[in-house]
Amino acid sequence: MNDKHSTFDAEKLNKRKNNFSGYQYCPYCQTKLKTGIFDHIERLYCPEENCDFIFYQNPVPAAGAIVIKEGKILLVKRAHPPRIGDWCIPAGFMEYNEHPTETAVRELKEETGLDVELLSFFEVYSGNDDPRNNAVLILYLAKEVGGKLEAQDDALEVDYFGFNELPENIAFIAHIQALADYQKRYLK
Repeated sequence: MNDKHSTFDAEKLNKRKNNFSGYQYCPYCQTKLKTGIFDHIERLYCPEENCDFIFYQNPVPAAGAIVIKEGKILLVKRAHPPRIGDWCIPAGFMEYNEHPTETAVRELKEETGLDVELLSFFEVYSGNDDPRNNAVLILYLAKEVGGKLEAQDDALEVDYFGFNELPENIAFIAHIQALADYQKRYLK
């Protein structure tokens, strides 16, 4: 395992995430931050008179795609924390100047080796069970258009599963919800 992953401590990350992501000092003036109520929510703010910094702890956007082939859904087995060895829909965090559609296509290629074409928007989910941060997961429906199916980047394995044979160890609640939503909408 890569050294940066060998020190992964989910409990420590959850504690930091739930404590204003570890922020302590103003990124503008380096003054020690204080807590206060802004917009009816406890937030960190800079008490310095000439500084107006308020820390808004927003979720991180992520995107991915549901790929169906011959009635089976494409899943990847996670190679890195959190939840090594659990299965999930191919998805990942957006880069700074990236559109969610670009993220979905890039993540599919990086994790599965496949080139995909996005067919339509599927759904948005709130992901709060990742110790690194909370996410907004944007999912699309996609189809294979090229590449070679093989585990890449963050995946130990990639495979298609029938909906009656899904692995029990799905990594994230948002992915469990998406699998259930797909079944309700398309497999009635």
